[in-house]
Amino acid sequence: MTNRVFVTGIGMITPLGLDTARTWNNLINGISGADYIKSFDAENLETRFAAEVNDFEPTDFISKKSARHMDRFAQFALVAAQEAAWQANFRPENEDLTKVTTIIGSAVGGLLTLSEQFKTLAERGANRVSPFLVPKMLSDMAASQVSMALGTKGVNYSPVSSCSSGAEAIGQAWSMIKRGEANMAIAGGAEAPISPIGIAGFNACQALSKRNEDPQSASRPFDLNRDGFVMGEGSGILFLESESSVIRRNSEVLAELIGYGASSDAFHVTQPDPDGHGATRALNLALASSGLEPKDIDYINAHGTSTKLNDEVETKAIKSVFNNHANSLAISSTKSMTGHLLGAGAALEAAISVVILEKGIIPPTINLNTKDPKCDLDYTPTTAKRLRVEVAMSNALGFGGHNSSLILRSNDKIQI
Repeated sequence: MTNRVFVTGIGMITPLGLDTARTWNNLINGISGADYIKSFDAENLETRFAAEVNDFEPTDFISKKSARHMDRFAQFALVAAQEAAWQANFRPENEDLTKVTTIIGSAVGGLLTLSEQFKTLAERGANRVSPFLVPKMLSDMAASQVSMALGTKGVNYSPVSSCSSGAEAIGQAWSMIKRGEANMAIAGGAEAPISPIGIAGFNACQALSKRNEDPQSASRPFDLNRDGFVMGEGSGILFLESESSVIRRNSEVLAELIGYGASSDAFHVTQPDPDGHGATRALNLALASSGLEPKDIDYINAHGTSTKLNDEVETKAIKSVFNNHANSLAISSTKSMTGHLLGAGAALEAAISVVILEKGIIPPTINLNTKDPKCDLDYTPTTAKRLRVEVAMSNALGFGGHNSSLILRSNDKIQI
């Protein structure tokens, strides 16, 4: 016997807002979170813009002492987790905390701390390096800090699979609950990569847009004139519960997580398999685990990075899996507005998909002004549209050939 898994809380902190409500409002209004970098002088970089989380003061949410001991990515994770736990009405004192797991993925972890401390080492010497360097830079520290803050004592770790990290975290938490190894899970991703070394590194592998003259139009998934992704930061968290937990606590269900699939391209360190075989396998595995047919999917939140190859490959995979139904799907890339949150992107997009199921509104793919003949599906260009969505799929295709797909069902279709 396997357990059903339900979403009872979501949390977001993004370039569009410091919570779910503000993020959603800006998404459906087609607002771009991209702008010139404010956190450091980027004048000498090839790309001088990013999608930053603005007006974030960690001590508005976290004690000053705790905030000092966390890298920015872990601060984001904790704030988003607190929102998700609050919505789920999670009360640690009422739970067996050994059955609450915490899995939060990150592609680069505490890159800000690491880069800052390298500078300290070079300029001030080894004895000035912070004793908190290691515990702040480790990728698992988002999950650890959330676990300590909320008291969860189940499995606690961080999957690191590039841009699929957040989806892998959710997928692994789903698997644990289904197997009865956990009653609840706090799962998602967190990232804060916007730094000189972060921008320079992704510039060096020709991944970022260089549209410096107009940052807000730079993220243009599936558009013929796309030239790379826009780096973003933030966190997306889902609070997951087993059916028995939902019944015991009388929890309000937002959606049911019904499918998860993952695969490897085994092809290249950055480029996707051009035939889309790896992505196709992940989507098919997610469908198989959900028990649904391709025709049952109404909406796809695409990985849609705004890079030349990735958008083509994802389109090819969708066509391969859905055949004629591909032309009936509503698809959008919310990265056109949030930027690419790397390891947090897939988790944020899963959380966005939960809201789409609830609200019946498809956020647009902004800046999609010129159709690419190789990307010829309905990507909801420029303007949001109303559509009843009963089942949504959220995809992630990461550097290193990591492919993941999650499937969520509306609470309108749930019987417990």
